[in-house]
Amino acid sequence: MDSVQRPTLRTAFKKGRVIAPLHTAGPVAVTPDGLRLVTCVGENALLTDVKAGVEICRFAGDTEPITALCITPSTTHLLLFTSSLSLRIYDIPSSFSPHMKPINPIRVIARAHDAPVHVCKADPTSTYLASGSADGVVKVWDIQRGYVTHMFKGHGGVVSALAFNYPFDPSSVVREQKMQLITASVDTRIRIFNLSASAARASGGSKPEAVLEGHVSVPRGLDVSLDGKWLVSGGRDSVVLVWDISFSASPPKKTGKGKGKESAYSPVLHKTIPVLERVEAVGLLHPDEDLAGAPSGPDRLRFYTGGEKGSIKIWDAREGNVLFTLGQEHNHSETAQDQEEQRQIVDVVYVPSKSTIISVHADQNILFHSLSTQTLSRQLIGFNDEIIDATFLSPNMPLQTPTLKPSDTHVALATNSSLIRVYSTSLLDARLISGHSEIVLCLDRGAQGRVLASGSKDRSARIWAPVCAQTSEDDQARTVPEWRCVAICEGHAESVGAVAMSRKAFSGDTAPSASGSGSGDSLRFMFTGSQDRTIKMWDLSSVPLVASSDEEGAHTVKCRSLTTHKAHEKDINSLDVAPNDRMLVSGSQDRTAKVWEIDYVVSSTGVRGELRLLGICKGHKRGVWCVRFGRAERVLATGSGDKTVKLWSLDDFTCMKTFEGHTNSVLRVDFINAGMQMVSAASDGLVKLWNVRDETCAATLDNHEDKVWALAVSSDESIIVSGAADSVVTFWQDCTEEQLVEKETQRTALVEKEQDFANYLALHDYRNAILLAISMGHSGRLHTLFSSLPSVADPSVSSITGHPAVDEVLRTLSGTDLARLLRYIRDWNAHAKTSAVAQRILHTIVKLRPAEDLVRAFDEEAALSAVTTMATSTDDDLSAIGKTAPSPSLEGRGATALKDIVDALIPYTERHLTRMEKLTQDSYVVEHLLSEMDDGMFGELEEDESIDRSSMDVDKSIAIAA
Repeated sequence: MDSVQRPTLRTAFKKGRVIAPLHTAGPVAVTPDGLRLVTCVGENALLTDVKAGVEICRFAGDTEPITALCITPSTTHLLLFTSSLSLRIYDIPSSFSPHMKPINPIRVIARAHDAPVHVCKADPTSTYLASGSADGVVKVWDIQRGYVTHMFKGHGGVVSALAFNYPFDPSSVVREQKMQLITASVDTRIRIFNLSASAARASGGSKPEAVLEGHVSVPRGLDVSLDGKWLVSGGRDSVVLVWDISFSASPPKKTGKGKGKESAYSPVLHKTIPVLERVEAVGLLHPDEDLAGAPSGPDRLRFYTGGEKGSIKIWDAREGNVLFTLGQEHNHSETAQDQEEQRQIVDVVYVPSKSTIISVHADQNILFHSLSTQTLSRQLIGFNDEIIDATFLSPNMPLQTPTLKPSDTHVALATNSSLIRVYSTSLLDARLISGHSEIVLCLDRGAQGRVLASGSKDRSARIWAPVCAQTSEDDQARTVPEWRCVAICEGHAESVGAVAMSRKAFSGDTAPSASGSGSGDSLRFMFTGSQDRTIKMWDLSSVPLVASSDEEGAHTVKCRSLTTHKAHEKDINSLDVAPNDRMLVSGSQDRTAKVWEIDYVVSSTGVRGELRLLGICKGHKRGVWCVRFGRAERVLATGSGDKTVKLWSLDDFTCMKTFEGHTNSVLRVDFINAGMQMVSAASDGLVKLWNVRDETCAATLDNHEDKVWALAVSSDESIIVSGAADSVVTFWQDCTEEQLVEKETQRTALVEKEQDFANYLALHDYRNAILLAISMGHSGRLHTLFSSLPSVADPSVSSITGHPAVDEVLRTLSGTDLARLLRYIRDWNAHAKTSAVAQRILHTIVKLRPAEDLVRAFDEEAALSAVTTMATSTDDDLSAIGKTAPSPSLEGRGATALKDIVDALIPYTERHLTRMEKLTQDSYVVEHLLSEMDDGMFGELEEDESIDRSSMDVDKSIAIAA
């Protein structure tokens, strides 16, 4: 009975979703519809579907970093500048389907500027591109034709911002098209240039219409209102200036340079607004934008700012006050000096069609803020650095359901940072959890994934709980909730490198009254292991499972240590609690794993906890990196730096089995499939699946290029997550059942085809038999069919192959089938036993088909192979980690492929011809010998015998006479 209930072994996992670097450094651009995002990964630009979180394509770079890029408002072209001073123009694909190969530029201008370009902007008509370089030169390009239309010099240093002013008046049918270009540079001046032809001739082509002076530091942002009347500028002098740039702003003044000269253009500074932070981006909101809680009106001028404090502020330009703030402000005094911890904004993109403001931060994070709801709608993490640990979470599981399996809707990642990443398992949306002051080293989950525990280099451990939000079940599964620290455990003297929470939770009346969760459920205990070589047991009975939504009312519990043990002689790397909460195992660099008995008692007087050593597992030659209890049996698995995984018995603490196969240190190990299998990750970049019974490796999963530090298995064991030092996270999906079904389907189809082939032969339906044999790829069956033709053909009918029906099949064979048959003929011709059939079929094809048909056949085969390769490529083969699928390897195309076939046929054909000639000559010799033996040799013999007889007769007559 047990054998029937035993689960089947998992034999295959396929690469599902991949979280790869999205944005490492450089500029960011968003399409006007807000659906696609262009970021920089290394030297390449990456186009991503924001909603699905899927990489659409990559734009081939020139091996130099990208310094500036922009997208035309028509979403047709991507324009970017690199450190090589080149301008590269690309067509943006209209479809959202992933592309296999990188998109190559349609035009490359090798030396567009003499200095690096840091800002570029496309005009509203998608006709012109303005670019400003570090030597103070601004050029305007015709995008379609690729030449310079205007060049403006005289900027006192690096050009820091650009903006086009092209007001559109729908009521005006005929008017002179006036377009202005507004520039800012490090000399703190803002210049306005007229791009019309007449203005260019009047000013000599390079002089500005007006120069605005008001900033005392470099302006970093410029924007013009839709009606062309207002200009806002923000800079690192912590102020935003509002300018009236309409021609009616000031009374006209004569230039004094002669009769008929136009009045001087003189914009007016309307308002100065102190922002109290260095401004890196500023822009105007559309007048019809619906802002919650903000005064409305068409004359209201509202703008946004983003800067060093890491938040976006929405301002009322008339009143000069902040309407509301998007995001959380970060003070430099509270933030570490590490570059990744710097949360300041480096760029802001406004998407009016989606009522969304996108902020790009210095730590490579991209945040999507909704203006209508004033909330964070989406967060994309550009770069995760080294993935150190991972665990699945189920924050939306209802409480008081101990029998319900976790849904594992999210995954938490510990990276080389003090911030914890929480990703949605289905989307690219993520959240950052801040609280630790130094790098987070380990993670664990408790209460079936409802809470998260973390240990850090700051010598503390924290427990995080999700903020309860009133949303639908579908939204809960797709969105990432906010997490807050509900408890902190302090007391270790060194870094906390291992945490393990209790696997069970209190329920009902057994829960202590101080739980504070109000649900009848609470946590029990947690263990932490440190570099100070001690294990601490913490009381979590008063820790809530849900965080308060009110920040002011949020309370962090200071957990009490129940016991402390000096457990090992070196650093403790890993801890694990048994499924029944009765044992603890610890793994250390001292090459041992120790098993402890947990004594946890809840009484009316309080909570008491103690550890007692049960046994020591000795046998590894290097430090133990990971320890895990079996889920169903009394066994223990350990992964070590000696490249092995060992399985230990909990009865006598002896090594039962050793699994060898990794070529470097085993960093993570876990049980799956009711303990019948194990999965391990190592420094060799591989994840291996092991069968425990026979100690064999069932599968090797390879998608990493560095140490795989993180490994997590979902509750239903259908997904394995691996994270490595190459900043790539891979979701491996169990496809064992799919492969079994596919193999069974293929086997059934093969049996059916073989039966059909036998039926066709019995009915002498050679056409269908030949086509079926070619489609199945059975060259042996095809050769047998051709070799048997002369015995079944009608000798009274003239045929090249021996049967007219076969001649007709060869004459009408399709291109791909003909190319495949010629390859079979090439292979048959290489062997003397099968060369006769090959020569006969080749002779038939040459007689019945012109050479153009043969060339066309290989062309069709090449085209079909390319289409098949694109159709069978998965989305993940096209995305993750920046790799493109290779082009299909074909033996040739058209005439080239035919030449290869002919070149392979000629040497063997000549050899067969020489052999046949030699056989013919040998046959003549045999025939001569046989003829000589029949007519010559035996005839001479009879002649000699007659001579002998005559002589004998003479002798006899002489004797009688005597």
